[in-house]
Amino acid sequence: MFNILIVEDDKALNKSFCSFLNQHGYNTVGCLNADEAFVAMYETVFDIIISDIMMPGTDGFQFAKTVRTINDSVPILFVTAKDDFASKERGYNAGIDDYMVKPIDLQELLLKIGAILRRAGINNSKILTVGNFTMNLNEYTAYLDGEEIVLTTREFSLLYKLLSYPKKAFTRSQLMDEFWEADTESGTRTVDVYMTKLRAKLADCDAFEIVTVRGLGYKAVIKE
Repeated sequence: MFNILIVEDDKALNKSFCSFLNQHGYNTVGCLNADEAFVAMYETVFDIIISDIMMPGTDGFQFAKTVRTINDSVPILFVTAKDDFASKERGYNAGIDDYMVKPIDLQELLLKIGAILRRAGINNSKILTVGNFTMNLNEYTAYLDGEEIVLTTREFSLLYKLLSYPKKAFTRSQLMDEFWEADTESGTRTVDVYMTKLRAKLADCDAFEIVTVRGLGYKAVIKE
């Protein structure tokens, strides 16, 4: 499941965006201002950020600039009432990827998100294929050369996340925050145990490898 951060100070609109996108297979977190958004970003790895411009405190332009100092790859979509060229120019110069003007057609928003994710190279099809290895997010099944590889739900989710972002390193803490309950007593080394199990189950797969990033965490590397 893909995570979307909604930063919109209009509570009704924020709720509407979150509800609609949740119904269409995304996991959303709604924030009313930039400060809340930065806290959310610390706790969750987001696949795309949707932000208003006119917000109390830090506005969308400064928010986008700050996000880019933290994460230079997460797609940012401005959804705003400001329809002038100067605002669009400031937005793109701040590092956003696309721009929509309110009022928003939710179906168009859905299409826009899919297009942005494709451009960013983020898998959004729910069928992920790497060489002779295939994962189906709808069924939570994985196949190597047509033979099913039995994975637990958490093993599947961890691997799907890594393969959706090839070469991107995820910290143990980021993976724990996303795939374990907040009140779990497990330490971050639990991630190491899961990666060891995944490597064992995928020992015959030569399409990719799970690489340990020393002092950080893990990433998936596609083999040429």
